[in-house]
Amino acid sequence: MKFTVQDIATALGARVEGNGALRIDRAAEPDDADAGALALAMDPKYGEGLTRGAARAAILWEGADWQAMGLEAAIFVPRPRYAMSGLTRLMDPGPDIAPGIHPMTVIDPSARIGEGAAIGPFVAIGAGAVIGPRARIASHVSIAEGAQIGADALLMQGARIGARVRIGDRFIAQPGAAIGGDGFSFVTPEKSGVEQIRETLGARAAQEAQSWTRIHSLGAVRIGDDVEIGANSTIDRGTIRDTTVGNGTKIDNLVQIGHNSQVGDHCLMCGLVGVAGSVRIGNRVVLGGQVGVSDNIFIGDDVIAGGATKIFTNAPAGRVLLGSPAVKMETQMEINKAVRRLPRLFAQVAELQKAVFKRAGD
Repeated sequence: MKFTVQDIATALGARVEGNGALRIDRAAEPDDADAGALALAMDPKYGEGLTRGAARAAILWEGADWQAMGLEAAIFVPRPRYAMSGLTRLMDPGPDIAPGIHPMTVIDPSARIGEGAAIGPFVAIGAGAVIGPRARIASHVSIAEGAQIGADALLMQGARIGARVRIGDRFIAQPGAAIGGDGFSFVTPEKSGVEQIRETLGARAAQEAQSWTRIHSLGAVRIGDDVEIGANSTIDRGTIRDTTVGNGTKIDNLVQIGHNSQVGDHCLMCGLVGVAGSVRIGNRVVLGGQVGVSDNIFIGDDVIAGGATKIFTNAPAGRVLLGSPAVKMETQMEINKAVRRLPRLFAQVAELQKAVFKRAGD
């Protein structure tokens, strides 16, 4: 697929200088760009790479002298990283899923498939399921009974949609995503050691042997519009009420959201985030990689938690968190500085002890 430089600039709402009719077939880093590539040199630090490549056109930073760089055309964007979203959307052909329904797919007669859907081989769609118009479903996807998926969905290979799950429009599930599995919920006939310790913060009575009994999940999962779920991420269905994910939320790979949790709109959850059960998360919350969230707590709107933060208690709106246990980011930075000073402090204390003992012995 080829584009003119002007096509690309128009899609980005950007300005072109030079030959806008020049044709481009791909994007590339400056060093790797050939004559048919658009070099991405949106920061001065990448400008030198243009001399090592063979690009004729590039996206540049404002004020760059494109002619001195030997280019025939240049696109100037006000916010380079945001421009990447438009450029990649324009150039991404998406998965190759043939229109229509593949003959090796199994669809229950009571399921409803929207107009213009493309469904690959080895897909299973259960009784009463509803698939919206223009959905694209890759191979080996399973959609259980009663599930509903909105318009323009994209389900990649091996995604699993559980029973009664309801999903909005423009949903994306990356390979292996599993939505609507049972919640991890078990109980013992008498109070377990875990329950006692939660109450006492350490003390526990002598324990008799007990076995764990499953609490079944009668709820489902509800997901809003424009949500993306990463590869091998999981969202458990609720015990009684549904687990929910709001509009526009993006979830990275290997993320776990526990049963009964409620995630707000336009949140961002990076890889290996773990959210325990019955957590309420507000809108526009960002959780960095490996963040852990304890069960039955609330995280307010616009909270940002840095990578590997462990959130054990409620977090007020707008708070920026870091560390384990989570504290304000500036507090954690001071803690980190103090920890780095400890060896020097210990050495100073040892010297003082020697001096005190020497004077005491005189």
